[in-house]
Amino acid sequence: MTKHTVTLTDNLTGKQVELDVLSPTMGTKTIDIRKLTKELNLFTYDPGYLATASCSSAITYLDGDKGELLYRGYPIEQLAEQSTFLEVCYLLLKGELPTQAEKEDFEHIITRHSMLHDQMQFFYRGFRRDAHPMATMVGVVGALSAFYHEDLNIHDPIQRERCAHRLIAKMPTIAAWSFRYSRGLPFMYPLNKLGYADNFLRMMFAVPTEEYEVDPLLAKALDVILILHADHEQNASTSTVRLAGSSEANPYAATAAGIASLWGPAHGGANEAVINMLREIEKSGQPLSHWVDRAKDKNDRFRLMGFGHRVYKNYDPRAKIIRKLANEILDKLPPGNPNQKLFDIARELEQIALSDEFFKERGLYPNVDFYSGVIFLSMGIPVTMFTVMFALARTVGWISQWNEMMGDEESRIGRPRQLYIGSPRRDYVPVAKR
Repeated sequence: MTKHTVTLTDNLTGKQVELDVLSPTMGTKTIDIRKLTKELNLFTYDPGYLATASCSSAITYLDGDKGELLYRGYPIEQLAEQSTFLEVCYLLLKGELPTQAEKEDFEHIITRHSMLHDQMQFFYRGFRRDAHPMATMVGVVGALSAFYHEDLNIHDPIQRERCAHRLIAKMPTIAAWSFRYSRGLPFMYPLNKLGYADNFLRMMFAVPTEEYEVDPLLAKALDVILILHADHEQNASTSTVRLAGSSEANPYAATAAGIASLWGPAHGGANEAVINMLREIEKSGQPLSHWVDRAKDKNDRFRLMGFGHRVYKNYDPRAKIIRKLANEILDKLPPGNPNQKLFDIARELEQIALSDEFFKERGLYPNVDFYSGVIFLSMGIPVTMFTVMFALARTVGWISQWNEMMGDEESRIGRPRQLYIGSPRRDYVPVAKR
């Protein structure tokens, strides 16, 4: 087979460098520019790394033009319909779907790692009651290394695996306790007889004085949402986890860094923005056509949140799955729900976007964030917890990516370059002479 290369010429000096072109299993070919600086003394300039592959990975593949998302080669549609979140966790971590025995063993391990060290409840009490749950999450997850420091040898695959198990298992407890603390509610401990999603819902909403029955539809919906958000290739938070971990920081610190990155409204706050938009529409009293017309007006800064996607130029494959769940849940809600008007607006807006040529021509279909926010609100999960839910789902992706990087011999400490545009060298002038 002919070797594929690209030759780059410096037109100022005439020097050339031949760069290898790397072929992926699927997707766009990538130019290996590692010789560029040595041969031509040049860097590349790519703000946001939009055209730069910072690593090689075998975990997740997405094609935005085709609307395709694969975990370890498996289409997200098949996993969401036939798998469970913990089975997907195993797949992302290990690379293959588990056998029945492996699945049961993995579920047993995760279930029995779900409790937090009792001392951690005092850590929560160091926060103000009105602290944002994401602030609490960053602090508590980062503090895990202070409680499990016996397994912090990141070069030992067995210790890395135990760290991964702890993070996946304890994140629902950490997340639920962040909510409980903000509401002044007593902490609920996990029950080993319950599944992953069931346990989380119980820890969120149960009270010690009463039995709590988990709604099977809500548990199923949550499990599917967790699958849909488990990983999404090299996004901002995942890249943050890899960059923090590249310095050989412990996995709890790297995960806390990922949570902090996810907290940004441009990343993890999209479904919160959807609910805020729906509330603005409801409060205005204006007909929905008014807002749709504003969205179509290129001179108006108003945008319909939850429509279209930065990566997916086609229909978000995750949205197709979650749309069905959203409708099932909304149809089941009892009359008199305080958010009913909001849900009615969401459904009407969805129908407009799916049928209006303006939106169809531009690929502005409802994305996964449009539906997930509506589902969370219908479950009783407040808007302040939306990004926490995202972090809960994405933890397995982060730790899988971190673990892959730790086992990659080509991995190096992250050291991005810059295009310096400041002052040239100049001499210090004493203050009396300035």
